[in-house]
Amino acid sequence: MGDAKTVSEIIHKISPHYAKTKKPDIEHTLVYDSSSETLEPLYFFIIDLLETFGYPPQKLVDNFTSSPGSGHFGELGQRSSIMQQQGTQLLANINTVLRSVLNIVYDLKEFKIRLQHYEDLRSKNKDTVSAARLSLKQLWMDKVDALKGNSGIKAMALSQAGFQTLIDAFLASNTLVDVKNLDLNDRVKRILTPRLTEFNAWVEESEKELRKRYELEKTYLRSQVNSLKLYSRWAKPYLKAASELENKDFGRDPGLVKVFNTMLLELNVVGKQKIKVKDLALEGSLPAEFQKESFLKSLKRDYYSYVVIDFKFRGIPNKVQGTQHYSFGGKAEVTFKGYALNDDELARLDQELEESHLGDALKLIEGSTTESISHLQDEINAFLDETDQPEKPEKPTNSSNPFLALLGFYNKEEKSEKPKVSSKEKIIVKKDSWIESEHLRKAAIAGVKVAVFNLFDVYKKGHGMLSYT
Repeated sequence: MGDAKTVSEIIHKISPHYAKTKKPDIEHTLVYDSSSETLEPLYFFIIDLLETFGYPPQKLVDNFTSSPGSGHFGELGQRSSIMQQQGTQLLANINTVLRSVLNIVYDLKEFKIRLQHYEDLRSKNKDTVSAARLSLKQLWMDKVDALKGNSGIKAMALSQAGFQTLIDAFLASNTLVDVKNLDLNDRVKRILTPRLTEFNAWVEESEKELRKRYELEKTYLRSQVNSLKLYSRWAKPYLKAASELENKDFGRDPGLVKVFNTMLLELNVVGKQKIKVKDLALEGSLPAEFQKESFLKSLKRDYYSYVVIDFKFRGIPNKVQGTQHYSFGGKAEVTFKGYALNDDELARLDQELEESHLGDALKLIEGSTTESISHLQDEINAFLDETDQPEKPEKPTNSSNPFLALLGFYNKEEKSEKPKVSSKEKIIVKKDSWIESEHLRKAAIAGVKVAVFNLFDVYKKGHGMLSYT
């Protein structure tokens, strides 16, 4: 379950500054209770207000649960089942195509090994040419000549008297002149001559056919990979919707009674604003020396005024007549909190949230696809890239990864990004320096106090609150 205090608890855990204080720099709470008016205007008014004050909002937590006996629970359960069924069908299609991709990759590997023998025949190294020819002769005897039954070279050499030397003679001869120079009886030579001619013709024709088949298989692989991308894009919204429609466990919250028509909702919205050191220095809020470019370049971390807004709704779902939608009236408790955080603290906060239960749904979606193809991705790209640059294969890129599509990768523009810190490597948040502690953080605190109070005050004056603190 996503707790509305999760963000605040993490901040108090990761920040050396707030680990001591154990409380935000400012906190106000308001309570709005109206069963006749809907809760949506309250939420969107605060979101728009946050945007107006220069704190672009970002939603981190969005959890809900309905009473099992309510109509809202049953209807959402049906919608969730539909999403699950659609997602399951698409995943089944993905698995089918994936098996096809695996088979094609293995076939292409075999073709590549076979084609290497033909490439070696044109080598300048005599030993390499000899080894390649012997390999092709063995293949021809096993796959082509063996179809002749008792008249095949191996069958005659192993079962008929007088032909014991036939296999060795065939392997040792490369041209008709070599056959004539062999110290063998004419009967063996008469059998060996047409077989060697047939083998040489087979080498030329089989290479052409194998290369055609190789190119066709690569074309089919590209088609299957594109199908995989398409299925992945289709599956994403269904899997995501099915996860979002799940009821969360709110434990023993007394507001949730099994047979009542009630719903509990938790939302957590944050917004941040970077403090402008130079502007504050010009205003006189910071020392005049902070205006200098040399000082600004010496700063290692930026500081932000960080607003955290916790919403707790206890609503009564009412179905809008003539539609399939619900309106929610009820009690809303909104808590405004303010913090001053630096770059390291924000990065660590994002890391903690990613590793927590907040990212579980995304991990499940990613795990159902990405992990299953990761080991083959380089090989797939290697085959697909051969068409464009057969002589100089480049390092595989992510452009043909069929599973990154599921996470929206192909909707993003390619950028040269800085190396990201691994999720396993914890970001270390260093303590504030004297300048950061005495000036920058205090400036961020002053800014967030004004912002939080204004958010709280504007909404309080514009609406009749049941209570506020």
